[in-house]
This record gives sequence, C-alpha cells and structure tokens, in this order.
Amino acid sequence: MRYIAIETTSDPESHSQPSTSKQLELSRLLVKELQEMGVRDAALDEHGYVMATIPANTPNVPVIGFIAHVDSAPDAPGRVTNPQIIENYDGKDIVINSEKGMIMKIEEFPELPDYKGQTIITTDGTTLLGADDKAGIAEIMTAVDYIMSNPGFPHGEIKIGFTPDEEIGRGVDKFDVEKFGAKYAYTLDGGQIGELEYENFNAASAKIFIQGRNIHPGYAKDKMVNAIILATEFNALLPVEQRPEFTQHYEGFFHIIRFDGTVEEAMIQYIIRDHDSEKFELKKNLIEESVTYMNKKYGEGRFRVEMKDQYYNMRKQVEPHYHIVEKAVQAMEMAGVTPQIKPIRGGTDGARLSFMGLPCPNIFAGGHNFHGRYEYIPLESMVKATEVILNIVKLYSEGK
Repeated sequence: MRYIAIETTSDPESHSQPSTSKQLELSRLLVKELQEMGVRDAALDEHGYVMATIPANTPNVPVIGFIAHVDSAPDAPGRVTNPQIIENYDGKDIVINSEKGMIMKIEEFPELPDYKGQTIITTDGTTLLGADDKAGIAEIMTAVDYIMSNPGFPHGEIKIGFTPDEEIGRGVDKFDVEKFGAKYAYTLDGGQIGELEYENFNAASAKIFIQGRNIHPGYAKDKMVNAIILATEFNALLPVEQRPEFTQHYEGFFHIIRFDGTVEEAMIQYIIRDHDSEKFELKKNLIEESVTYMNKKYGEGRFRVEMKDQYYNMRKQVEPHYHIVEKAVQAMEMAGVTPQIKPIRGGTDGARLSFMGLPCPNIFAGGHNFHGRYEYIPLESMVKATEVILNIVKLYSEGK
C-alpha cells in the first residue's frame, strides 16, 4: 500500500530517462528499504535503475535475478489515494464506486468467485491500482526481507533490479546487463496466480499522419479534404476481426490507441502485435500498403507513416535455457500453485533483456484488469508469488 500511494505514471511523449521524475520517488524509497534490510550495495543510477546484490551463502550456484518495474501505465490516473481492502470476500459482485455505478459483476469477471474468502484489494474507480507492477515490487521486497532476516536460508548470489518506463516500452533502454551480473533472471510482472510466460508478442508502433485541406464548409464543394474522414477511412481498411476485442491466445491484432484530428490534419496511432514473426511482418506491411493505397486515391503526400519495432518474442532466446522455466514450474508446484504456461498477450522487460543476453521468463504478480479502473489483486496471490521466488532461490542453491 505504501508503494501504490506514490504516483509513478510514465509518459510516452517525454524524451527523458526516466520519462517522469516522480518514478524516482519510489526508486529512492526502494533503495532506502533495501539498505535498511542489510543489502548494502543497493543504489539508484543516473538512468533510474535500482540494482542490488545479496551475497551468496552457498557456493557454486548460478547468479539469478528478480526484476520488476516502478512505473504504472498512462492509460488511467495513477495517484492512488483510496484503495479498497475487502477482507473475507464473499464471492459476489464488487461495488467499485457506487456514485459512478462501477460494479465488477461476476458475469463480466467470471474469475472473481475463485477468490472467495480471500482479501481483495481494488481501486475506488477513480484510478488504476498500480499492482502492475508494484505488486511485483512488493513480492520481491518481501522475499529479500525474508532472506536477509533468515541467514540460514541457503542461496547463491541474488541480483535485484527495478526499472522505470516499462509501460512505454523503454524499460531496459539503458539497462546494463553486464553490470547487473545475473546469469538468469525472472520478471514478476504477470497476471493471475499461476501464470508463467516465456513467449510474448512481437511489437511495433505506428503513427499515421494525414494532411487535409480546410475550406469554409459553405464553399467546400470539390475543394475540402477532411482529414478526420480520411483517418476513419484508413482505419476501416484494417481487418475488424484483428482488433484486440476479438482476439485471444496466439492471435495478433491492430489496436488504435489514439486519434487526434481536425479537418486540416489528423493523426492516428496504433500498436501492432503478433507472436508469429511472419504474421507480424505481414501486419506491418498492411499498414504501409494502406498508406500507399490512400496516397494513390487522394494524392501523394496526403498520408505519412512513422513505424518502429518495440520488442520481439523472447521464446527463441529462452528455449535454449528451458531449465529456468522448469525451475519456475517446480517452484510453483512446491507452493501449491498450478502452473499455467501461456503466451504473454503483451510484453515485459524480460523480453528485451532476453535478447540482450539475460534469459528472463515472466512469473505472475497476481493482479487482474491491469491498466484500468477495475484493476484488483488478491493478497493471497501476492503471498504465493513471494513463496515462488523463495522456492526458485532454494532450487538453484540445491542444484535441482
């Protein structure tokens, strides 16, 4: 609760690192807490990364790391002032905000009854909760506190990392893998209890700029070119069935995330996602082909696209080290958690870290409905995530 009270929303329009200075408030707090636990080398660098080391008490153990991100998504307000704690949840609909008529209904959120009898933490409907990824931070910090408070607990050298700007795709832009020093790592950034992921989307962003021509509407015949109308026509060229609301599992999508426009000019922004690299390239090609088509129809230069890749599917980087996935499976089973290996319908810092030489699958943090006002997390799922961290550490120390 202390972590989510600090607003850490990242800003995709900012060019600084980190993108918002308010993220550093949480990072400084984490350094202070780590040092108070006895992790003496905990430090915050000039790029906003927190790194720390727990020295080994057991020899010949691979160095492993645990990573979470401090920023919260810019999709909803991030200043959490009134979270709700529902103890001994009764398994029924949850009223998020009665004034706004916001109710989490079982028919819309069918997983809710699975948490009957547990403690549920929700928003008050005015902000997101920030469990993505402050739950991951809390779980790692709780595990560190346990290890430092129990010197007899066997472990190799453990690296701790907290990153900024994950939500805007820049979480590891300046992350020094060599300095971090882990051979393998795990991000605590997944969803519901049991999730374990080593596959993620290939990802790109695309901005389409449309130049119109504004003429007084009373005299516009054969002269006006309405950029708003052209933008909506462009969007209609993309396959409806490949929108996020109609896709699941390994199905990719085009997701329009922003639309700014006047008659004179407009801009539409998309994120493009697919697990399959060939389908990913086809999606990007379709964007470019649609721009070409619209320019042929309405005049060269009317449409312009800026497109860039953001991250890639980490599967091919993790599979050669599949034992790190197997250890996570075993650690969950030891905690009484049923592993659910599934592809991430998104991305994590671990995806890019895997391509930077640090194989890094993703473990559940326990939350649901990330990035929105209906976000919630069961306390018991967080406890289990911490158990999984400690079990992974133990398995490595035992060479199993």
